[in-house]
Amino acid sequence: MTDSEFHVRSQAALATIEAALDRWLQDDVIDIDSHRTGGLLELDIPGGGKLVVNTQPPLHELWLAARKGGYHFRWVGDRWVDSREGGEFFAVLSRELSAQAGRALSITPVSA
Repeated sequence: MTDSEFHVRSQAALATIEAALDRWLQDDVIDIDSHRTGGLLELDIPGGGKLVVNTQPPLHELWLAARKGGYHFRWVGDRWVDSREGGEFFAVLSRELSAQAGRALSITPVSA
């Protein structure tokens, strides 16, 4: 993957997360505050939970920090895949969001 391809794919992932948060707020599902600085997206979950998604351009990875630990995702084929356990980024993110929010939440990736 080139640096340019990484930038497009990683920014699309962050935009997908932000769009889901906006929909949840509009539909009165949950109000998760988000703060984005460049390639860093912080999610503050009601009740004190927090998730951080961070792009790592030199490594061409997306990192997710959650209560259960940290995850590193690389682009494989057509999706972001965890380098240790093989989970798909949006599935892992949805699982971690759901666990911290105490309700089922799901973010679906958009086609690249």
